This record gives sequence, C-alpha cells and structure tokens, in this order.
Amino acid sequence: MIPKEVLTQIRYIQIIACRLVNEVFAGEYQSVFKGRGMEFEEVREYQPGDDIRSIDWNVTARMNTPYVKKFIEERELTVMILLDVSGSFYFSSVNKLKRRISAEVASILAFSAMRNKDKVGLVLFTDQIEKFLPPKKGLNYGLRIIREALYFQPSSQRTDISRALDFLNKVCKRKAVVFIISDFYSEDFEHTLSLTNKHHDLIAITITDPKELELPSLGMVSFFDPEAGEEITVDTSPEVRKVFKKRALSFFEKRDKLFERLGIDNISLRTDIPYKDSLVAFFTKRRLRK
Repeated sequence: MIPKEVLTQIRYIQIIACRLVNEVFAGEYQSVFKGRGMEFEEVREYQPGDDIRSIDWNVTARMNTPYVKKFIEERELTVMILLDVSGSFYFSSVNKLKRRISAEVASILAFSAMRNKDKVGLVLFTDQIEKFLPPKKGLNYGLRIIREALYFQPSSQRTDISRALDFLNKVCKRKAVVFIISDFYSEDFEHTLSLTNKHHDLIAITITDPKELELPSLGMVSFFDPEAGEEITVDTSPEVRKVFKKRALSFFEKRDKLFERLGIDNISLRTDIPYKDSLVAFFTKRRLRK
C-alpha cells in the first residue's frame, strides 16, 4: 500500500508535468523528435505527378505497367530516461533536492513522449542498475515512472555512468531517444558515452547546486560525503574556498567540453533556477538546428 502522502506528491508532480506539457512542450517535442524515418507500406500503379525516383522497376517489369513504392513515416519512438539516484542527488542548498528536480524533469519528458504515443522506459542507476522499467505506453505507466523516480530507495550511493550506458545498450537494440539525468560525478565513461551516442540520440541533462561551485564561509565545518559515506572537516578559509572553486569550475568545464566534443546536447539545470526556460531553450535550439 502506497502511503497517502506519497500519492499526494505523485499527483502533484503529475499535474505540474501535464500542465507544462500541454502549455509548452507538446508541440516542441513533436517538432524535434520525428520518428525513425520512412517505412515501406505498399506498391501501387504510377499516377501522373508521382516522383519517377519512387518507381519500383522490378514490379514494373513484371506487370508491364509503371508501379511506385509508397512509404509512410514511422512515427513511434522509444524514449529511455536514465536517472541517477546516487547519494549526490540527495542534496540541495535551496528549496528542492536534485532528486526532486530530476523526478519532475523525467515526468515532463515521459508525458511529452506519451502524448505523442511514444514508448517510455526508465533506468534508475547508481554504480549498479537499481531499477529497470521497459518501454511502454499509457498514463498509469507514466504515474509509475513518477513514483519510482521520486521515491525509489537505492541499495548503493555511488555513481557509475558507464555501467548505466552499458546496460542501456544491451536492452535497447533499436535506436532510441535517450535522456541521461545526472551530475556526472563518475570516472572513465567517455568511451561508453561515445559508443552510446553513435547508436542512440543521446541528450545529457546535468543538475548542479550553487554550493557545488562555491563553498560558504563558515570557518571549520563538517561535511558528509553521501557517496563515500564519510564525514570530513573542512577549514572554509578564503584560500581553501578559492582552490575549491577553481577545481569545481575545472570539473564542469571538462565535462561540458566532453559533451561538445562528442556532439552530445547538454541541458544544464541548477537547483536555484527554474528549469522550464532551460528545457524550452533546448527544444527551440534543436528545432532550429533541424
């Protein structure tokens, strides 16, 4: 039995996601993600005005009269959402945890896809595959995605991007639209990221908190590392804060350059800034590029 407060939160996110999809994202999503291409449907007799490049010469030779191939757009897509549920996502210095923001964004993407009759699947990962929901359609399935994205309790706290992408490539043989939502605090995933991007339309969604960029001035203070499970004491002196900021900026710059080098779109979100405008900017940029 799901607790009443959990059902209330799921319903709240559903209302937010559906409203944003109906008002903002539905048309943008459809214009950006067109389907896998053209699928053969049938042959029919040539009619004046038909493109001569569509003539089926084998059938024409057999029937002694011109026939053309007819194609239809294969509209249905598979959308996979890879969601980081490691320890670093249970953090925020502002109103919403990174985990909560990621659940809301995943819900918007899922309902946008379902509105267009696309299948949606979900992979929750840490340094393990914590949960896999295979691609399906339907409102009830969308509600399950919200529930798992928001309230699933992982067995591990660490992060392994490569393991998540390897699993995706094994279970998803046909080309899919893949959103990976993470802060990418992981190592040695460039090769797997590149391989996945060659087989799928891969989009990275990064979520960052302002305190991950700059330490506050608090004197001697204890921090808990949720992924390592360790508590450390830090002297937040001006010198330490300067080094921390330099290393943080270097990490984020290196990560963003990796996405750029591999040709992977990156939607950069922050816990202290509403995510709607960033999502709209992404869809607009993709539509204009196409």
